[in-house]
Amino acid sequence: MREAAMRDEAVIAVDIRLRRGDFRLEASFALPATGVIAILGPSGSGKSTLLGAVSGILAPEVGRIAVGHTVFFDAAARLDLPIEERGCGYVFQDARLFPHLSVAGNLDYGFARRRGRKVIHDKAEIVDMLGIGHLLQRRPATLSGGERQRVAIGRALLSQPRLLLLDEPLSAVDRDRKDEILPYLEKLRDVAGLPILYVSHALDEVLRLASQVVLVQEGRCVASGPTASVLSAHWLAGERKISVFDGRVAGHDSAIGLTLVETAIGTFRVPMVETPIGGLLRLVIDARDVALATGDIAGLSIRNRFRATVSRIEPIDRSQALLALKASGGEVAAVLTRDAVSELRLTPGTEAWCLVKSVAVDRLPS
Repeated sequence: MREAAMRDEAVIAVDIRLRRGDFRLEASFALPATGVIAILGPSGSGKSTLLGAVSGILAPEVGRIAVGHTVFFDAAARLDLPIEERGCGYVFQDARLFPHLSVAGNLDYGFARRRGRKVIHDKAEIVDMLGIGHLLQRRPATLSGGERQRVAIGRALLSQPRLLLLDEPLSAVDRDRKDEILPYLEKLRDVAGLPILYVSHALDEVLRLASQVVLVQEGRCVASGPTASVLSAHWLAGERKISVFDGRVAGHDSAIGLTLVETAIGTFRVPMVETPIGGLLRLVIDARDVALATGDIAGLSIRNRFRATVSRIEPIDRSQALLALKASGGEVAAVLTRDAVSELRLTPGTEAWCLVKSVAVDRLPS
């Protein structure tokens, strides 16, 4: 069913092997060419190498790369589309603006590189979308890191790309500048109408922006697919285990400051957010914030309680264990002490209450 649907929509399909010195990349995935596709992994895992292969900066040894009906690379057919014909807008982590040109001059350079492609977004529209109208007469040296990145994105968009490539665009800016630029990236995702490959090692950026994820570790794509399912199924940087649920706001109770969010496993009660009723919200739960109960749960302050069944138990170390629990429509991860697992007599098949404090649930627009 899923494969049939994929054939009917534009897809980014990558299946390549590439060597750079002693480093070898093996990448294979096929995902809908819409929204933000995050390429997530630790430093040195091959994320930027993968982006370089898609852009044409690096040539794979074997394999194939296609975006929709346009084949970028096919070793068997001896096809390697030149960089300028791939139509990729590339934004590096250090912006790489022309220092001798004003912001307006940098943007005009991007428009001049459109090479006959249909104008989808004009300069005024992009300037407004990225909030850089007040910067047009300034030189790059006078801009903050966040402002430079917004201008670099604008320059890339004005080349009218079929695909936008962002290589760790926030890694070189501080926390305040990162918070400044993230809303513009969300607006870009929602308004620009073109697929974005977004390289990052920062989980918070991926959770906030991406609808799909390619997880890269030690030169291999170990998983790809919807953000919630991929990130829920794997240990992430810093040995963190999370459960991610994409839900819809069902209501607000201003009297007690709670928002109700419907998800695959049930309705969560979380601290109130501004997302309107019917809006999408992504919930993130650390496995260490999940408690289990096998008996009476009366008299607890925990607001979120779901019936679940233990599906597997994996030792983490001498004192901790990771439990996967199946609830209606989804799976939840919990990290408990092995002492608690033993005392509660938890084994695969045990039914339990899954308990999550409202204040422990991270809430992100989806």
